[in-house]
Amino acid sequence: MKKRCEWVPDGSYCTDYHDREWGVPVHDDGLLFEHLILDAFQAGLSWEIILRKRENFRKAFEGFDAKKIANYKSDKIESLLQDAGIIRNRLKIEAAIKNAQAFLKVQEEYGSFDTYIWGFVGEKTIHNTWRSLHDLPAKTPESEAMSKDLKKRGFSFVGPTICYAFMQAAGLVNDHTTDCYRHKELSG
Repeated sequence: MKKRCEWVPDGSYCTDYHDREWGVPVHDDGLLFEHLILDAFQAGLSWEIILRKRENFRKAFEGFDAKKIANYKSDKIESLLQDAGIIRNRLKIEAAIKNAQAFLKVQEEYGSFDTYIWGFVGEKTIHNTWRSLHDLPAKTPESEAMSKDLKKRGFSFVGPTICYAFMQAAGLVNDHTTDCYRHKELSG
């Protein structure tokens, strides 16, 4: 049996996510945007809830197409608020629209969101060597800088803790604990 990070309950949606995605470097703008949006929706909730609803989010938000989401109007917001398949939180839905608009501006300025966001870690994954879940920080200087700059650019629901969760999800940091089999796979 493979040893995983202790936050992963056996047989949960988190298991597959942990084994295949969490901490894997992402350079695709569409997937980076999806991670950013899902991390905002996850605020105050468990990852298990978000992962169970992930496909519903993909359908409701049209494959996380930032160009489409940036143009959502009040009728679409009301429709999303009625969709039991997602998290029906007006502030988070409005933040997704605002973030899509800001995301497109970053792409225009930098050529890609990937170029911009990976600049916060010097264009390469930070490989941490945490021994236990209790060692992992909630935020870092990099996530604080990212949060500050994203907010300045018009993003919302991007506090330093959400940014750090995004960094973990998108592989900007490798926070698998040293006893987890994925730590070595992603560090090599």
